Amino acid sequence: MSQSARSRLSKSESFAIGDLSRMSGVNIETIRYYEKIKLLKPPPRTQGGRRVYGSAETRVLIFVRRARELGFSLDEIRTLLRLVDRGYTCAEVRELTIHHLADIRGKIADLRRMEKSLNSVSKQCTGRRIPECPIVDTLFRD
Repeated sequence: MSQSARSRLSKSESFAIGDLSRMSGVNIETIRYYEKIKLLKPPPRTQGGRRVYGSAETRVLIFVRRARELGFSLDEIRTLLRLVDRGYTCAEVRELTIHHLADIRGKIADLRRMEKSLNSVSKQCTGRRIPECPIVDTLFRD
């Protein structure tokens, strides 16, 4: 939404950051951070300097929150938002999503390897009160 369009919001469509936080489910400090890193466009301000938000910011924050819940990075979300702003194709969004899915599958495989290793080494530990510990020994190995 352009700056002029945002400034034309009626009083009923404009609200403070606390209301935006409640409506979007995004913490106030996180909203400010998203503005700082330019993930969220800076809102217009009142003459007193107070930020004034509208439905466009709410939609963007809900989009960002849901994308974060799916594990998309801020850079990936920024790319998705750019696609939305310029008119995206489903193929472009799909390509980004497939890449993200491959990353998630890699992380799952890494977690399974870690689980297997930790399970194996924890079974070697007797749990007695002695200075030797197979878990610590494993961590010191090359």
